[in-house]
Amino acid sequence: MINKRLLIKHLLAHNDENSFYDKKRKISLGSKEGKAKFLKHICALSNSNPENNSYIVIGVEDEDNSISGVDFYDDAKIQNLVNAYLSNAPIVAYENIPFPHLPDDKVVGLVTIRPNKGKICSLRKNIWKYYGGSVFFRDGSISMPKVYDLKIEDKNSEIVKAIEDHAQNNVELTLDGVFDFLNKRKDFNPKYKVFKEYFVVCWAGKKKTVKENVYYSRVDIALINEQVKLFYSELDEVSFSITEDEFQIIEYVYLGLQHQKKYYPLEEVSIKFKDNVSYDIETKLLFKPPQYDKKTLYHIYNSANTLLEKLKNKAPLTTAEKLDVFQLPQTYLICYFNEFEDALIKLESAKYHLKSYDTDAYSNFKDSVRILRKVKYN
Repeated sequence: MINKRLLIKHLLAHNDENSFYDKKRKISLGSKEGKAKFLKHICALSNSNPENNSYIVIGVEDEDNSISGVDFYDDAKIQNLVNAYLSNAPIVAYENIPFPHLPDDKVVGLVTIRPNKGKICSLRKNIWKYYGGSVFFRDGSISMPKVYDLKIEDKNSEIVKAIEDHAQNNVELTLDGVFDFLNKRKDFNPKYKVFKEYFVVCWAGKKKTVKENVYYSRVDIALINEQVKLFYSELDEVSFSITEDEFQIIEYVYLGLQHQKKYYPLEEVSIKFKDNVSYDIETKLLFKPPQYDKKTLYHIYNSANTLLEKLKNKAPLTTAEKLDVFQLPQTYLICYFNEFEDALIKLESAKYHLKSYDTDAYSNFKDSVRILRKVKYN
């Protein structure tokens, strides 16, 4: 079993960027340009490594390979993006890897690309300045469009195998990881469980009981053997279900208009452990958005638009409007889920005004966008 923290160290220590490994300070999947560049690298690494995994390490400085980290990336739908834009798409996994010297809210992103063996990967359709049908390969440390022959050379299998072999986990690393987690999160009653006599999962979170239902926020979940981390923030609320071979997390959103809110299941993440010392992480969308009477919603939508205009013009707000600002992102989100198509444009235009108005209002905006992103990918 590969310890992903060790793997990253070996990649950084022994290799500059090359045909099986790339490093980035950060990636941006919120824009067409960012998505296009990311897909180009995935395509190139997959084609240049037909028989072995290739990797992208995110959160590393170009100049000196120092690990500065990035924000936790919670989008488990990255494979959906790859499948939508690439033909003969590789299997792509994005994992959040903690490092001891980084702050708790920073990790290193590790993208693992497993090729579709024997098949050329290409762009399925146009994106940004890249045309559908384009094929990319790695030329040293650069991903380049190329004309290809049907035969692809395998140059890196032995090198990658050696790096992965040196990153294998052991008992000492596992125990160190468990004790480190228990000490760091002792403020929230950390626990651990061993699955299939091998895998160790640690978790901790801030507990809250609502009408006999138990929810957790500020949740850390660590698959110790591979140093893979799952994280849910103060704004997230989840529940756990644990059996002998599965660790299941259900994320909820507290959603509604004005004071009529309730918990809606958003997404289920299941870590399933197998007898052959392997595991799968499966994600399933559960969300069914609340539906409202259209006449009532038109009134609320128009009020939200009036409030947004006041924010844009920096006009004085009434006491009630000051409270409504914090509900504005969720109001637009619900309107969009109820087929008010313009609500999405309004939500996006509110971003900078909410950011300059209040940090909590901006956090609510980011949370609404996160929910929207998960739903749209599915």
